[in-house]
Amino acid sequence: MKELWTTLASLMGVLAFCQSLLHTIFPPEFRLLITNLVQRFSNYFSSFCYFDIIEIDGFSVNELYNAVQIYLSSSASVFGNRLSLTRALNSTTFTFGLSNNDRIVDTFRGVTVWWEHVVIQTQSQSLSWRSSPNEKRFFTLRILKKDKSVVLDTYLDHIMEKATELRRKNKDRLLYTNSHGGSMDSRGGNPWEAVPFKHPSTFDTLAMDPDKKEMILEDLRDFVDGKFFYQNRGRAWKRGYLLYGPPGTGKSSMIAAMANFLQYDIYDLELTEVNTNSDLRKLLMKTTSKSIIVIEDIDCSANLQNRACSKIDSNNRDPAGGGILKEGSSASRSITLSGLLNFTDGLWSCCGSERLFVFTTNHIERLDPALLRSGRMDMHIFMSHCTFPSLKVLMKNYLGWIDGDDEDVNSKMLLQDLEKVICAAEMTPADISEILIKNRRKDTYSAMSELLQILKYRRSENNNMKKNIRVSNDKSVEEKYI
Repeated sequence: MKELWTTLASLMGVLAFCQSLLHTIFPPEFRLLITNLVQRFSNYFSSFCYFDIIEIDGFSVNELYNAVQIYLSSSASVFGNRLSLTRALNSTTFTFGLSNNDRIVDTFRGVTVWWEHVVIQTQSQSLSWRSSPNEKRFFTLRILKKDKSVVLDTYLDHIMEKATELRRKNKDRLLYTNSHGGSMDSRGGNPWEAVPFKHPSTFDTLAMDPDKKEMILEDLRDFVDGKFFYQNRGRAWKRGYLLYGPPGTGKSSMIAAMANFLQYDIYDLELTEVNTNSDLRKLLMKTTSKSIIVIEDIDCSANLQNRACSKIDSNNRDPAGGGILKEGSSASRSITLSGLLNFTDGLWSCCGSERLFVFTTNHIERLDPALLRSGRMDMHIFMSHCTFPSLKVLMKNYLGWIDGDDEDVNSKMLLQDLEKVICAAEMTPADISEILIKNRRKDTYSAMSELLQILKYRRSENNNMKKNIRVSNDKSVEEKYI
């Protein structure tokens, strides 16, 4: 045994002597050249190629590195053994990621790729605030040479798009509102102010007829998937919705359900805070893609002149004889119908993509026909009084009632009575929701019985009101011919 250790020590000494001799005879430049030639020779016969995606590109953060990190987090929780767990700012969900020097395999269109998250300890001071000063981080992508064109042409673009989608999904949605008339000079920043959007409304909880609800959902799906459809036909990737009907029929809840379904931010535009058409354009330019721009109560939120009415002439004179409008007058500062039309369907409306314009009104007859045409308001959705299918949704939301459950004879008769009286009562979903909230602690049958009595009373009131109106009209006709 002693002789074996002596032999090994002698061999180590010989190797050290040979290494020092080679370093003495061959200069460093020659050794580097030999190393590069050997590496090129091995790469030439290798079936793989490698790409490094570093975290810091010069003095800025490499966006592709961040995108790969987010993209791999969607599959790391399934395939990884040792994972990092993080939660981003303004996010309510946790995300998984690759730990240092961990590996993962991904497949894209039948092509297999290998990812490795490499972390190297260095002595140089990095300017990155994201990592340790003595660490260099990068992802190494290994692919077969025959798949190089597929990966570089489409796979990396797929990673960027997927990362953007995951960012939006994990980030809390925001509700924006405009202030200071959309002017950025006084504030020196964005004219929009945002708060977290926490509205719980969804299409499952929305009190609406199932057929109409499915029609809206199908239209939203077609819009989201229609990027190339709009592009190939030369149309801006936007769509307009007009929600109209009596107050309390769920127009605001519909907007919240659309935002939660699409995972879009909402820009609630208050027209009374906008001074000029120019400020309106500034607000539009500061909105982001994948958002919903909302103007509620469009018929009464601003003094918009109908184009059929008298117009101010080119000399800025009031046709009623009031003289020239001064620059500081309210008429010269207010936005116009033309400015609003250009906002929804003009050139400036195309400065972003994948956006919805949603207007609401209680009186559709007051709106100018130019605002209602296709291209500006593509879908007109009537939010009606509560119907029986809507009532069943509300009973499920507030009473836990489920359609199709086994019920006794009395409950079935009660449902039939509710179906007969609900339309004639002409009550909004908001009114019925309030009744169900007050009776939510009662058993289902008692709460439904209470609702039935109120519906019958409202039906009687409506019948009497219609009867009085009819009698009044008849008297007016008689007096006219006497």
